[in-house]
Amino acid sequence: MATHSQSLTLVPDNAQRLSNLCGRLDEHIHQIESSLALKIQARGNVFQLSGSEATVAVGSHVLESLYSATSHGNALSPNQVHLALREAQLSAIEGLEDEDDGQLIKTPKSSIKPRGKHQKHYVRGIQCNDINFGIGPAGTGKTYLAVACAVEALLEEQVNRLLLVRPAVEAGEKLGFLPGDLAQKIDPYLRPLYDALYEMLGFEKVGRLIERNVIEVAPLAYMRGRTLNNSFIILDESQNTTSAQMKMFLTRIGFGSTAVITGDVTQIDLPKGTRSGLVHVSKVLKGIDAIGFTYFNAKDVVRHRLVQKIVEAYDEFDRSSVSQISGQEASQFNERDS
Repeated sequence: MATHSQSLTLVPDNAQRLSNLCGRLDEHIHQIESSLALKIQARGNVFQLSGSEATVAVGSHVLESLYSATSHGNALSPNQVHLALREAQLSAIEGLEDEDDGQLIKTPKSSIKPRGKHQKHYVRGIQCNDINFGIGPAGTGKTYLAVACAVEALLEEQVNRLLLVRPAVEAGEKLGFLPGDLAQKIDPYLRPLYDALYEMLGFEKVGRLIERNVIEVAPLAYMRGRTLNNSFIILDESQNTTSAQMKMFLTRIGFGSTAVITGDVTQIDLPKGTRSGLVHVSKVLKGIDAIGFTYFNAKDVVRHRLVQKIVEAYDEFDRSSVSQISGQEASQFNERDS
């Protein structure tokens, strides 16, 4: 493959910002080089990038994006560099247009930007549809973006309350008796939702909203018999619902409400032989207006870069296992046929 070289000049020429961009002992530059298979040489505010034409273009975009972020004065972290790399790589693969770059979810603590085609499709669906499904592996932002949209809707008074719902199914472990009241019993299952709320609203404000019942947390079983009007409801880990539970939940939706259902069909913890409500509903409701489906994959993972590799490795292993089983079945069929 031919090596392409390009010079990039970052303006304004600010020594403090350039130091922030490069990181301690140039750790951020090394991170970009390693991720993109690039060679980057810096002299002042002039960066020389060498690699394939595609990776040089992505590298230039990442450097410009990160340098723009240094204008706020906050120190860049390896995690921010990783996210900028993921966004630039997805944009290059999908050919995303710049006109989507203004899509922000505003919360008191921060503004959250969907990254990549699937996240943007997911957020647009939440804003336009009454019921939305986000289906895909861990680390793709399904729950985090749903909570962000819920917080924005609550603060803009589009809804009166926020409900966080999760099936109380243990992830392959027997936890035994849990002491305390209802909230204390289900807190461990809802911890990811709490963490996102604390990050967007702050610990004290979340506590006050829960006390006033503006934010309500409940196990899925407690939804039966209710009608939820003017609410934003998030059902997390929905792969662990049965078909009956999923139908019950969806028929709770009232006027002025938005529901987001998230789940990963590769991590079902239901008893063996029990059909997942998420797998079933994706076939039953497909094609109905005002119900949106977004399917994420390993390329959408925005956590630590190893998470993406782990998800891809499991996907590849599962595909190989299916192919191997299919080959064995075909061989057995041919033996019987002969």
